[in-house]
Amino acid sequence: MRVGWFIMGAVGGIIAGAPRPHAGNLLDTAAEQVTGLFMQSCIQFAGDKNGLREWARKIALPELPAAIRDRFLYGLPGVVFDASNKDGKFVLVSEDGGSCATIAQRASGTKALYDLEKDMSDAGISFSMTAQKRDAEERLLQHREYIASRGARSWLLSISTVEGDAGGQVMLTANRN
Repeated sequence: MRVGWFIMGAVGGIIAGAPRPHAGNLLDTAAEQVTGLFMQSCIQFAGDKNGLREWARKIALPELPAAIRDRFLYGLPGVVFDASNKDGKFVLVSEDGGSCATIAQRASGTKALYDLEKDMSDAGISFSMTAQKRDAEERLLQHREYIASRGARSWLLSISTVEGDAGGQVMLTANRN
């Protein structure tokens, strides 16, 4: 599991003057970032909105303003944090009901699926895929669902990705089971 992935700058963009990696590498890096954030936040704090929000504030993730926050919460109450860094735009969504999600604006879906399963295995989390389906409206969007557990803790997980090499938005969601 990757630790401390965003400490170098929670709100920054690509560093000016730095060599720009191949687009495929950027998508793979963004996939690693969004799954690393997911493991550190949602897996750790799903069902514990206060713990999640305290953690996000402790590492200095800024809250997004209401107008932007509402786009991620779809009318539900909660808080959204900007976890963007030099590798891309990322958000951490904390719903008042305890659900937690991480979203990458653009990442490799294939790599995100691989990284999530590897990170869970590395963390000693048992998991099984319970469903995999295409979105009824957005044909390139696919959803994969898991049941996961470690000790007395269990989660319902969902990962939504865009098919293909061009990448797209990636969203990982966790709820306590």
